[in-house]
Amino acid sequence: MDKTCKIWDTAMGKCVGNLRGHDDEILDVVFDFTGQFITLASADSSARVYNAVTHHCICKLDGHAGEILKISFNPQGTKLLTASADKTAKVWDPKSGTCLQTLEGHTDEIFSCAFNYEGDTVITGSKDNTCRIWR
Repeated sequence: MDKTCKIWDTAMGKCVGNLRGHDDEILDVVFDFTGQFITLASADSSARVYNAVTHHCICKLDGHAGEILKISFNPQGTKLLTASADKTAKVWDPKSGTCLQTLEGHTDEIFSCAFNYEGDTVITGSKDNTCRIWR
């Protein structure tokens, strides 16, 4: 695995960009709802936010102690949610990379996470066989 995310022009069949910077494999990727940002989650315990047009890294999200398995933007694009093998989920500011909140309570790795439509409630799914709703 080359630890990158390639951007393809499907009409031309060409790679037009390569998002680099992670030290381990990419486990999840997501656009924000405007298509301006691409965020990558990695087995290196970090996530990175990239400008979707210039492909430049805007910020790195550091703070998890295990692989980031899932990543999700809120519908407004103002917050980013990460789910990790370290049994926590974190809410981030996607422009500064600041961790706004850590959600703790699961007893095994968290493999799924999402915001509700309003962006004020989070749901997480874990290998501990539970889902949690965070308000």
